[in-house]
Amino acid sequence: MKNLKKLTLLHSNDMHGDFLVEDIESSLVGGVSLLSGYINKVRTEEENVIYAIAGDMFRGSIIDSEFQGISTIQIMNMLAPDVVTLGNHEVDYGVAHLLFLEKCADFPIVNANLHIQTNHARLFDPCIVLERGGMKILFIGILTEAVLAQCKTDGLIGTFVSIEDAAEEIGRICNTYNATDIDFTVLLTHIGFEEDKKLAEILDPAWGVDVIIGGHSHTFLTEPAIVNGIPIVQAGTGTDQIGRFDIMVDTDNNCIDSFKWTPVPINANMCPRDTSIEEVIASYKSRTDAKYGQIITKFVRELTHPDRYRETELGDLFSDVLQDSLGLDIFLLGSGSIRNEKLGPVVTKGDLRECFPYDDSVHMVYVTGAQFKSMIKHMLRDAAFDGEHTEFYQLSQGLEVEYDQKTHSFLKFNFGGEPMDEEKVYTLGLQHFHYLNMADSFGITIEELRKNHKDRVVSTSCTQIIEEALLASQHQNAKGEGRLILHLNK
Repeated sequence: MKNLKKLTLLHSNDMHGDFLVEDIESSLVGGVSLLSGYINKVRTEEENVIYAIAGDMFRGSIIDSEFQGISTIQIMNMLAPDVVTLGNHEVDYGVAHLLFLEKCADFPIVNANLHIQTNHARLFDPCIVLERGGMKILFIGILTEAVLAQCKTDGLIGTFVSIEDAAEEIGRICNTYNATDIDFTVLLTHIGFEEDKKLAEILDPAWGVDVIIGGHSHTFLTEPAIVNGIPIVQAGTGTDQIGRFDIMVDTDNNCIDSFKWTPVPINANMCPRDTSIEEVIASYKSRTDAKYGQIITKFVRELTHPDRYRETELGDLFSDVLQDSLGLDIFLLGSGSIRNEKLGPVVTKGDLRECFPYDDSVHMVYVTGAQFKSMIKHMLRDAAFDGEHTEFYQLSQGLEVEYDQKTHSFLKFNFGGEPMDEEKVYTLGLQHFHYLNMADSFGITIEELRKNHKDRVVSTSCTQIIEEALLASQHQNAKGEGRLILHLNK
């Protein structure tokens, strides 16, 4: 007869400072008060409960950015996760600040990737064993290689560069801990849904990985993907839902006997409020409201950014502001810099900061027309449209690019109404993050561009430029169409 024990495993990912409840069609949805109420309810109803977060607690709200994550850590302390892994946005405030925030956390943070390059010492514990009802559950934290981009300003910090490297490290950890009779093994990853499937495919079944809980791609699932016998799950983004596993663990054979997984909506009908956590949030919100409540502009209508992999209205507006204000020929704005799907028509200082939280400096580089066309072609490689998490850019005014994915060729590439001159040198503006990651984002190095002319910093703050431009001019509009026309394989 099997020795079976029940484990209830709750999980969130990519919360991005989504602390506040929303009133959607007269129903209260999301927010950490209702989320906490649901978690507390399950902890009361079930015997063996674990709540895990698969990265990206930070970024996306004024409350988070104004206090550089300290507010988020305090709120998460009240939410009381049992284990958390890092996401790429956990390093947005710098690795040194992240290490400080870890000291403020009342919960364990695991990551097997980040290390000091000189001696390979890890910055965090790679894993943790939690015990519930006599079961030992191993959690291993794996981070997206996109963190390399953020860490390039920290020359001594490194991480794995491939899924294969990550799999090898997982094998090492599993082999080490299997000797302690681990009943159940969970990978907490932040590498994206498609990468999770690739990782699961190459894991050796003998290592005993039972479940992958992922993040980064903001994938909302209605049922797990099963790859190599391993259920892979993710719970979308924010706090509007939570993932829930109810698992019967075979403790004799250290594996899943049976399981049920479901995404649980977080709303007032399902979840009681946690008033203590509301008081903490209200304290932070009152301070940010006083500072960021100023109305800075009114658009003609609400402008949108529904998809980072195409031209958008907000992308057009922001890239044009930066191009025009800095007197550049071209500005390429990172699509991921725009964090909200819509903005306006009335825009407060806080609305803008939530929508565009990355206050990078701007670098002016010099590119030939031929180099620029090559950079855009690299941006439009198949990986951008095949579920991989690549960088994508919003084009400033004057550019007209039409691209056919089937033939991998440009049908049109105009600048100023004429075909782009491949011999001419143009001034191009890039945010600091994207300047640092020139080779990954564009397939060209800064050394190659410096042969045209030495680059320089032309602004220390993107956000200030955009805010000043919006303050100076009411009733902006943007079409979000015509600069980048894509013919994609269906």
